[in-house]
Amino acid sequence: MSSSFQSVPILDYSLSLSPTTKPEFFDQLRHALLEVGFLYIRNTGIPDELVAKVVELGKAFFDLPEEEKLRLEMKNSPHFLGYSRLGNEITKHRTDWREQIDLATELPAPSPSEPRYRQLRGPNQWPNPSLLPGFRETYTNYMDLMTDFSTRFVSLIAEAIGLPPNAFEKFFWSDPEEGSTIADPQQDPKRKRQDKLKIIKYPDVAALPRGVNGTSNSSNDTISTVQGAGPHKDSMLSSYLLQATNHRGLQVQNARGEWIDCPPIPGTFVVAIGQGLEAMTNGVCVATTHRVLSPSAGAGSRFSIPFFQGVSYDAQFEEMVVPAEVKALKRDAVLSESAEVVEMTFKKEKFERLGEATLMNRVKSHQDVGEKYYPDLLAIVREQAASIAASAIEA
Repeated sequence: MSSSFQSVPILDYSLSLSPTTKPEFFDQLRHALLEVGFLYIRNTGIPDELVAKVVELGKAFFDLPEEEKLRLEMKNSPHFLGYSRLGNEITKHRTDWREQIDLATELPAPSPSEPRYRQLRGPNQWPNPSLLPGFRETYTNYMDLMTDFSTRFVSLIAEAIGLPPNAFEKFFWSDPEEGSTIADPQQDPKRKRQDKLKIIKYPDVAALPRGVNGTSNSSNDTISTVQGAGPHKDSMLSSYLLQATNHRGLQVQNARGEWIDCPPIPGTFVVAIGQGLEAMTNGVCVATTHRVLSPSAGAGSRFSIPFFQGVSYDAQFEEMVVPAEVKALKRDAVLSESAEVVEMTFKKEKFERLGEATLMNRVKSHQDVGEKYYPDLLAIVREQAASIAASAIEA
């Protein structure tokens, strides 16, 4: 659980590359992991010119003709990849006022004989290259580099909490398909982990449908009170957010229930610890609740591009043995009654595989995809929501 931090720490990745400064980096990283669950990272080695092109093309995607975006709608993909219209995603049973496209490592769809949760893996829906030249190539390159960086970074996380650098690698590869003759998992595309990425547009309040009301936030008049993305915790191991415009709106919550701004800082990514990492480390690393508030009227649209490090959907809920001296550094924080309670996605008593938990979570967020491809799971989600609503009325 996050402590009562008042700011998000900024780490310099280059410190991890020198034996002289690596201990200092580990001290800073350990603090961020155990007490905050969020951090900025700079000097990552991702080329500035590539980042600039990613931002340029990401914004341009939303200027495509409406019919082209609708051709790519997520509800056409059982893999939860593609375009989502404004207001189509739900967090904590409320509408998120954002428009987005979900992309992922390009992988083949599973065969009918594979477990159902592997339907999360599959090919992207790409825009027509004649309408958006260079989009596919740029984003494929960017995702490849972010995959490499996130793999290196999670090995530093392992070292910072006293584990071997390769402690998490076993979670990256799926089990071989029955009858497969490919011994090396790196040569088998069906065993490769699938990392994901979103390109998100948060329109300002003036551009939202009539009836969506929001006032200026009391602490910053460029932020409204409208839910751009509701309070949540990221899944899997770690995520890396590129804040593509100079808009505030991202906030993280400390144990006192206070919302702490996480403003854009040029040349950085915002790293969030995921629920998968919290579960695997038995709560030593903390996944922190965060949200996005829509820009106020006249502030213009906020754009962001988060990259989500994936794990094998076949991975089981194995807990790592973190050294006692590292556990001793963690302060137990008492959660304020005003803090948002976010359900833990990865409950080993409910799910055997990480993929099962992830599939249920995706159905909950994208109910149009659930209705088309996973109606039985959507029925469970809706039954749970009705039960929660009934309990709230009784209370």
